[in-house]
Amino acid sequence: MYRYSNGQISLADFKQPVGMNLKENNRWVKKAQTIPWLEIEKRYAALFTNRKGNVAKPLRLALGACIIQAEYGFSDEETALMIQENPYLQYFCGYPGYDDEKLPFDPSLMVYFRKRLTPEVLGEINEMIVRDAKERQAKEAESKDDSDDSDDHPGGSGNSDTMIVDATCAPSNIRYPQDVSLLNEARENAENLLDVLHDPAEGKKPRTYRKRARKDYLKYTRCRKHTAKMTRKAIGNQLTYLRRDLDAVDGKLSLGKSLTTRQMERLDTIRTIYEQQKYMYDNRTHSVPDRIVSVSQPFVRPIVRGKAGKPVEFGAKLDISVVDGWTRLECCSFDAYNEAGNLQEMAERFREREGHYPSRILADKIYRNRENLSYCKEHGIWLSGPALGRPKKGEARDKAQDYRDECERVEVERRFSLAKRKCGMGLVTAKLRETAAHVIAMSVLVLNLRKIQCAFLQLLAFLRASLSPKQKWAIVQ
Repeated sequence: MYRYSNGQISLADFKQPVGMNLKENNRWVKKAQTIPWLEIEKRYAALFTNRKGNVAKPLRLALGACIIQAEYGFSDEETALMIQENPYLQYFCGYPGYDDEKLPFDPSLMVYFRKRLTPEVLGEINEMIVRDAKERQAKEAESKDDSDDSDDHPGGSGNSDTMIVDATCAPSNIRYPQDVSLLNEARENAENLLDVLHDPAEGKKPRTYRKRARKDYLKYTRCRKHTAKMTRKAIGNQLTYLRRDLDAVDGKLSLGKSLTTRQMERLDTIRTIYEQQKYMYDNRTHSVPDRIVSVSQPFVRPIVRGKAGKPVEFGAKLDISVVDGWTRLECCSFDAYNEAGNLQEMAERFREREGHYPSRILADKIYRNRENLSYCKEHGIWLSGPALGRPKKGEARDKAQDYRDECERVEVERRFSLAKRKCGMGLVTAKLRETAAHVIAMSVLVLNLRKIQCAFLQLLAFLRASLSPKQKWAIVQ
């Protein structure tokens, strides 16, 4: 087995498979050359130190595997197999040569990789990649005639650049939550816990009426139309069955029986579901604070978005900012929040990075509250959108500028669209809170890698066009 390389190796030094000539212009070769591996390795190598009984995996292999998974949407098993079979992916992950003898790692280690590469760590790695790419762009721009951007409107305080902000939801891969199906799943989990606690030598198992409960659930779900009276009766029945199961489990625990840590967490989740559903049933309401919508992922909350076709989504809510095409994850939470409260923190983080405030912030109307408007006025930042309240008499709005701002703000929507369609944010399949947050942060990092790749392809096309103009003209004719 080859030893991994922590630093950057050239494709000429890579031991290629027999009969195959790897290309320098391959996207994974170019992508590997745009990531500052040495700097990242020095900063975060301690995260992947050796543990007892396990062989240590280098950071480049772990980070490379997560990037490949986010790029293609592979499962953990498919990711390990693709790295084993593809020499380009092995070069990207730091192999000194092609090796297909065995898997690079056990697929179960992908969970360990995702836990170690937290959103905070990925945020700093994202900054390293963006900073390295901007330095290369600055060197390339020295030989070109760069004109000032007339849309930035630098203020008298020295502010410059434009920051575009917006919020969205990254839906988790859960079944659409309905009260009857959620209670039925909780009841089945409670029955499984009772089976674990019961010892046949102790005599008869406590009666749970599981067959009757299953029959009542199927009778409800097989009806094509559900009236409110029918739904309320089904919820009441499932609550009765679940209460009986929880009493039986409590009786077993009172006798000195024990469950594992994971099973106790599941039991606490089931208790909370019962309490919430019982409260909504007794008070004839459909809302409760911190409502649980999934037994397996109790941290997922309903996020009211108000979008056409999807008024409510179930997953993490997040804020991103886009500056010069570079995307950054500003906030991510599984609890609903008002995104307007994060605008000032995003502007302060911008000042820490760049040394000055942005001259413009393009945001949705929800961000234009009194606190944000006064903050932007104090620091010389122009916040897009109309003023609060009714238009003043004789006020003339610059409609052309408003239209340009709205067109530029579409850039953040394109970032969301690309992240959800191509980078894994559209459906988060991770089951744990920390791994789900990793998937969202990794999708933002992959967005910036895609931008670097597109910039390289555009430069390559420009060079080809400039080096062979006669040949291009002949082809056109």
